[in-house]
Amino acid sequence: MKIRSFKAEDKNYGQSWHSNVSDHWEYDDFKKDPAWEKGWISMDCALYNEKEDRIYLGITCFDENGIFRAFDRKTGKFIDTGYSKIAEPFDAKFHRSLVKREKDGCLYGAVALLHCSDKQWEAPGGAIIRYDPQTGELKRLATPIPHVYIQATALDEARNILYCQCFPPEYVISFDIETKEVKNFGLIGTGYGGMAQGENICLDKEGSLWGTWSLTRAWQDSPGKDANRLFRIKAGADRIDFLDKGLPMPDGSHGFAKIEALFDLGDGNMYASGRNGSIYRINIKTGDAAYLFTPVSDRRSRLASMKRGNDGYAYGITGRDGKCELLRFDFINTKYELLGEIVDDKGVYCWQIHDLVITNDGTIYACENDNPYRSGYLWEITI
Repeated sequence: MKIRSFKAEDKNYGQSWHSNVSDHWEYDDFKKDPAWEKGWISMDCALYNEKEDRIYLGITCFDENGIFRAFDRKTGKFIDTGYSKIAEPFDAKFHRSLVKREKDGCLYGAVALLHCSDKQWEAPGGAIIRYDPQTGELKRLATPIPHVYIQATALDEARNILYCQCFPPEYVISFDIETKEVKNFGLIGTGYGGMAQGENICLDKEGSLWGTWSLTRAWQDSPGKDANRLFRIKAGADRIDFLDKGLPMPDGSHGFAKIEALFDLGDGNMYASGRNGSIYRINIKTGDAAYLFTPVSDRRSRLASMKRGNDGYAYGITGRDGKCELLRFDFINTKYELLGEIVDDKGVYCWQIHDLVITNDGTIYACENDNPYRSGYLWEITI
């Protein structure tokens, strides 16, 4: 593999996270420190726009002006999309919420948060953003629910519906791009025992939306080992199906594994990751999930994103904590390979990956996030 890292920001913080920041700083502390406000970024989501040969990036940043940028493959440079023209205070990131609508050629994003509940009445809420790559026009279309922010989106283009997974609270809503109508499908979790949602929501081949929900079990001191479950909104439906099924534990013990992310790889199934980057196959008719394997089992790992390439294989980056590896998944024959560590030509190791895209020539661009030591990079991997 040939691996390069590209830096939109490149601040090194040494041990400051561990000595000063962690468990001490609040939102205002980051805003008061220019090095952290502008430089401590995570590349949270990516979208490849073939026509321009650019990678559009949703970026976590305490400086609201820096949350939406592009990477031009021809020049190897980052491009300012002009987000500062429409930025609002408390805009913090496009988390997993960049999609392209083929009907108009525009990109749609949604704003997520970094602030805590003491800021909720100051913070206006997560807006739906439209960007036209041809004209460069950026527009805030709507804030579907005032003071509520959006973690992930999925586009049902046939119905002009943008589904949104909110936080906090953990609502699932839909936004009609044509009529601007908002529908609230209700809560998927109460916050009891942690977040119910995974990193994303995902449509299957039939247009049904898949995500995760959690039990509350308020009569216990925790939701329980089997609390993390799947939900589905059938194509065009007006309510959530809360399934009593989830990802089985890899060791066969009682309970369901917490779902990290969901993937449609184009074979008529839904796939999921959870429990240290384990991979599962979900039958979209029944909701039954089958455990397949855990590519990295001897240390902490994750698998937050996986995409199908033109060669018919799916690719993801597993591992974490500075030891990440490229995964090639043969989902037809239920096999996998680990192709090598993600480290650039200067010996810099990737911390962990949150999302990735694959271009038409098979090049992988991966978004590094939550690095406690330095700014997150965009990683280019050529096999």
